Amino acid sequence: MILTSACAAASDTTLVPEYRLKFFHTHTGKHLNIVYKRGNEYVPEALTQLDEFLRDHRTGDVKHYDPRVFDLLHDLTASVGDPNGEINVVCGYRTPWSNNFLRTHGHGVAQHSLHMQAMAIDIRLPGVPTAELRDAALALHRGGVGYYRTSDFVHVDVGRVRRW
Repeated sequence: MILTSACAAASDTTLVPEYRLKFFHTHTGKHLNIVYKRGNEYVPEALTQLDEFLRDHRTGDVKHYDPRVFDLLHDLTASVGDPNGEINVVCGYRTPWSNNFLRTHGHGVAQHSLHMQAMAIDIRLPGVPTAELRDAALALHRGGVGYYRTSDFVHVDVGRVRRW
């Protein structure tokens, strides 16, 4: 009977899927490998770590990220056949100051960028061409998708569906 209970307990834990993301931040040089969600429940401590990891690297300011961004990234990496791939973060959260700095220095960022609301992220996925990553993001129909061929990154956000 004890064996049956142990087996039941073990099988119960395997029924709850874990959602993991791996990151490398191109500006800070830091890595993060984290389970951010178990089943349908976000892990609060993981979300806090993700907010810190994706902080504005220019100012150090942290903003709470919309967790739908993480779900989008999870589904995006799976859709290109690399669910365990390490996502290269080019840009996470941007303060209004950083956003304005980039705008006034010719970086072509939107005045009302969703980066300032922690609803957007610019990424690469090593081993996956950015054009393929863009196409996969567009196919998900989950928000905005920007393709920056020259700079070799893709912008994804959880705003309205649009492309550029």
